[in-house]
Amino acid sequence: MSNPHLDRPDLSAVERTLMERGGQADRYAPREKIRTLVVEHFPMLGKVTALRFLEWAQRNPDWSVALPTGKTPEHFIKWTQRILRDWDRAEVRRILETHGLDPARKPDLSRLHFIQIDDFYPIHGWQQNSFFHYVNRFYLGGFGFDPKKALLIDPDKIGLDPGEDLDQVWPEGQVDLSLRTRAPRTALQRRQQRLLAEVDEFCYRYEERIRELGGVGFFLGGIGPDGHIGFNVRGSDHLSTTRLCETNYETQAAAASDLGGIEISSARLVITIGLGTITWCPETTALVIAAGEAKAAIVQRAIESEPSNQVPASVLHKLDNACFYVTKGAARLLTERRHHQLETPETWDDTTQRSLVIDAALNAGCSLAQTGHEQIERLRSGSLLLERLERPVVEACDGAASFLKESLNRALATPCGETFLHTAPHHDDIMLGYLPYLAQFVQDPANSHRFQYLTSGFNAVTNGFMVDRCNWASALLRNPEWRAGAQAYLAPDRREHREAEVQMFLDALGAEDATGAARSAVGARLLACVAEIYGEPDPEALEHRIDALRHYFLTTYPGKKDEPEVQKLKGMLREWEAEVLWGHLGFGLDTIHHARLGFYKGDIFTEEPEINRDVLPVLEEIRRVQPSVVTVAFDPEGSGPDTHYKVMQAVAAALRLYRDETGRNDIRIWGYRNVWYRFHPAEADLVVPVSLGQMAELHRLFLDSFASQREASFPSYEHQGPFSELARQIQVEQYRQIRTLLGESFLRRHPDPRVRAARGFLFVRVMELDEFFEKTRELKKSIE
Repeated sequence: MSNPHLDRPDLSAVERTLMERGGQADRYAPREKIRTLVVEHFPMLGKVTALRFLEWAQRNPDWSVALPTGKTPEHFIKWTQRILRDWDRAEVRRILETHGLDPARKPDLSRLHFIQIDDFYPIHGWQQNSFFHYVNRFYLGGFGFDPKKALLIDPDKIGLDPGEDLDQVWPEGQVDLSLRTRAPRTALQRRQQRLLAEVDEFCYRYEERIRELGGVGFFLGGIGPDGHIGFNVRGSDHLSTTRLCETNYETQAAAASDLGGIEISSARLVITIGLGTITWCPETTALVIAAGEAKAAIVQRAIESEPSNQVPASVLHKLDNACFYVTKGAARLLTERRHHQLETPETWDDTTQRSLVIDAALNAGCSLAQTGHEQIERLRSGSLLLERLERPVVEACDGAASFLKESLNRALATPCGETFLHTAPHHDDIMLGYLPYLAQFVQDPANSHRFQYLTSGFNAVTNGFMVDRCNWASALLRNPEWRAGAQAYLAPDRREHREAEVQMFLDALGAEDATGAARSAVGARLLACVAEIYGEPDPEALEHRIDALRHYFLTTYPGKKDEPEVQKLKGMLREWEAEVLWGHLGFGLDTIHHARLGFYKGDIFTEEPEINRDVLPVLEEIRRVQPSVVTVAFDPEGSGPDTHYKVMQAVAAALRLYRDETGRNDIRIWGYRNVWYRFHPAEADLVVPVSLGQMAELHRLFLDSFASQREASFPSYEHQGPFSELARQIQVEQYRQIRTLLGESFLRRHPDPRVRAARGFLFVRVMELDEFFEKTRELKKSIE
């Protein structure tokens, strides 16, 4: 097919410049089936994608573009806006010239036709968490696309009669797709059947209009955990067109944060352009962006596997102008690319050698003691490893085994005389990351501990959860005895009462009185928080305020950004949960610091940390504690929630300042990972045995302490249930790795009963400050 909007891959100066600068080929045969560009980190991913888009727009001023929603395009949006805004400034002109763009030809995006890729259904277009709202805010408003030339999906405008509302036709947001084929039984079902037909007709016309534009000229998308692009989930036909359809669990879990919980996202359908829509024009430029190690497995499948409906993104293999833009972490499992990197001597170190030896053993399913030339040669880079080894294979395998045994021995040697500052982005991160290890020495008086929670975590609290707590608070207000002493109880200086609430709650758990005293303790804390936030310690005023809050939580659509007072209230209940957790282990409020860093505001894109607002509170705590060990959720590429990544940057910046002012270089960093991503065994400096009893205790403590997370409204795409269950699953998976590598007899005959009892393992990475700083970028470079 001939198309006037022609953009061949060999004409992309941006990709050519970046690949030449990084010493990369556009693909590494025979395994890579599509061009791939690897960049250093997440912000750089946004920058190069913005440059490639603007390069395409210079050459195709009148075609069509389809751009993604959600958190993935954060830096793409920021960089595109910055470049367009500052096009004529010397700094931006240098960037343009360096990457092969013509500074004299600023693209006029108003000439392009914007195509919305997808949206949930049913959802009101005016909701802040609808994709219709997103594209209007960030693309039509932020980029300057002409709304008259835009193809948009506004569910409020599809098939409804004048004055009719989506909520009237679809009560509770439930759409019954069986009405496409079965006879309706009620008047409401007859109306629903007609509206379904209207939605299907809209999808057909939408597809037709895209083709009239010559197809999608430029497509940019993220990739879901099942390989989906758009909402084309695993199993989607590669010839699929725009349609109303269901999603799968992985997609529902990924969308839960957008919609206010998986209870909502699992009930929603989606309208999405199809895989056939994206690839209809063979000259389409299609980019997929992915960041972080958590995406590595699906990125590998999408790039290396043959086209299959089980990997929807593999449909892009047919497009000459398609390319994956990924960070180093996301590219970690690309076989040929990794082999090429290993051919460069400077990329070779002890960790690399150790990981290859371990991979050879795990791939063969044998212990390191049984691993030899045959098992190593099965690896793509096995022959390279054998060439580089400066000692016999048996010694290399023994060395890897010794490393793991030393890591295990370090974990068995209980820390003594240490001063710990445990930091966490969210309130359950420490628990999920390393609590079974911490529990072994946290109560030893030879060590001291301070726990610093860096965000208030209000995004993880549902409105339904808050309604229950409001009801408990109302019941307490109706209690004459409590009401009589309320004013003294709610006085501004109430630290004693806060401690008493935690103890009352724990006493109730011990007495198995979860519906009586435990609810009273939670209700009392909620009333105290409301009194503090709204300045209303009077019981009568509190009663009215609780009624107003209950109404707010019942009537506000899930996923809406809350007003600041409500955010603070939700966050304070998350803070209460952390206090309950450490209360289980005998720690009082004097050991817990809630930093509530200001970058965490509940926006779609979390702000970058700032020195005064976000780094100094961490620095003050470091000064106060003077730690010998600081624990950090170690996420250099944003593999998990972006809050983890940005909190890590703030902690690193604070530690830099502290070292500069004190000269201390002896602080050790314990990098931990929880349910979002894993360490490779070769990276683990502490291999911690976890018994079945410890797993059970972790689960019990999680359910007892983190009630807001008990129902798993915001779960991982890997597990349908609370995070404590997923943590156990990961520990068991890591146990199987260690059992394979060291041999079952090693574990069963180990002299330490903790190892013999192990049915799980935790991995922790220990770093000196210089190594930690090397893995984290300075804040001022975070968007450069």
